[in-house]
Amino acid sequence: MNFALYRELLAIRPIRRLLLVGMIARIPHSAAGVLLTLHIVLTLGQGYAAAGAAAAVMTIGIALGAPWRGRRVDTVGLRTALIPSVISETVIWSVVPHVSYQWLLPLVFVGGLLTLPIFSVVRQSLGVLAEGDQRRTAFALDAITTEMVFMIGPAAGAVVATSGFSMAGLTVVGVATSLAGLFLMWFNPPTRSQGLTVECAEDEQHAAEVAVVSTAPAHLQEAAAELAPAGAATSAAQGLRGRLAGGFSWFTATVAALFAVAAGAGMVLSGTDVGIVAALEIGGHQSEIGIVFVFWCAASVVGGLIYGAMHRPIPPIFLLLGMAALTLPMAFAHDTWTLAFVSVLPGLLCAPVLSAASEKVADLVSEERRGEAMGWYGSALTAGVALGSPLAGVFIDLMGPSGGFVSVGAAGVVLCVVGLALQRRRRKAAA
Repeated sequence: MNFALYRELLAIRPIRRLLLVGMIARIPHSAAGVLLTLHIVLTLGQGYAAAGAAAAVMTIGIALGAPWRGRRVDTVGLRTALIPSVISETVIWSVVPHVSYQWLLPLVFVGGLLTLPIFSVVRQSLGVLAEGDQRRTAFALDAITTEMVFMIGPAAGAVVATSGFSMAGLTVVGVATSLAGLFLMWFNPPTRSQGLTVECAEDEQHAAEVAVVSTAPAHLQEAAAELAPAGAATSAAQGLRGRLAGGFSWFTATVAALFAVAAGAGMVLSGTDVGIVAALEIGGHQSEIGIVFVFWCAASVVGGLIYGAMHRPIPPIFLLLGMAALTLPMAFAHDTWTLAFVSVLPGLLCAPVLSAASEKVADLVSEERRGEAMGWYGSALTAGVALGSPLAGVFIDLMGPSGGFVSVGAAGVVLCVVGLALQRRRRKAAA
């Protein structure tokens, strides 16, 4: 690997400033997930199934709102498009801590609809500021800085919530995110390049697709939700020619299997997220949640870097099978450090399984239909994320802290075994 590329990229001032702004802007929301979960469990007295359901509702809101947010950036410019987010972040997250669970659900849904689109804005701007071969390096660097954010945010959120300040913490998240949005409006990074050729646009989209799915497990909810509209927007831009090319002719059994892998990965990762919080909260080690997230996210970084340097790809279904199976031992961790070290094993396969599946979809689907295919890929990933949190929450309430890891790990293994059996049967039939 040529690490000098990172140094050359950081020497470009606009890119360096954009990455720094993006990193700071993401910190508040990186703490929101843990804060919201612990607020529902500790302050409102609800179970982890309820906390998982709230996370799923917010994810669905992000997924539904992101296309509109992206279109607004394209049509009216970044500054005008961010105004609803800047207002809503403070208003909604100042009200959420003071309402019952029944009112919290619609509020977090609206909060998801109007969330500050920092992930997509940074990626879109990087695609403009970085050119040619620099794009992939820029997106990789963005993923690494985001990993660093999710080593800081959840730890800070856990400390605040377990100290009895979850209500104040959620309010601070909203205010801080609004301030980040104002700073982003002032900075106003470019989101489009005049005269960009179709070929360059396709290269940029492909690099962005790879970057989105090479991010850490902890923030999969926003990363997954924002992938779908990116693909859908590109599909629309490709126009009538793509629609006349054969409808869903690109949707083969192999592509469907890759969508199932994406959904399975989202389910395992979001369920593991809830499981980590539950295991430490129930064990009385809430303030140490950040330790496990640091190990988990750092392992994802290392795994992504190693997989990216490999000359031969590994089938995504085998990577998912390994990640799901290695999630099961987390159920037997008896303290914080054991859980942290055990989380490294599945964490190493997080970025590789998502990157491998995304790359395979891009290889199998023609450029004319790739945007649409990636949109459906993002939808599958988002669906898995929305399923994993409540699934883990239900089993945590039934079985205790180990239930989250067992449920999503076992479900992921079963999905892969069934998928491999179907693949083998199809090959025999074809022979």
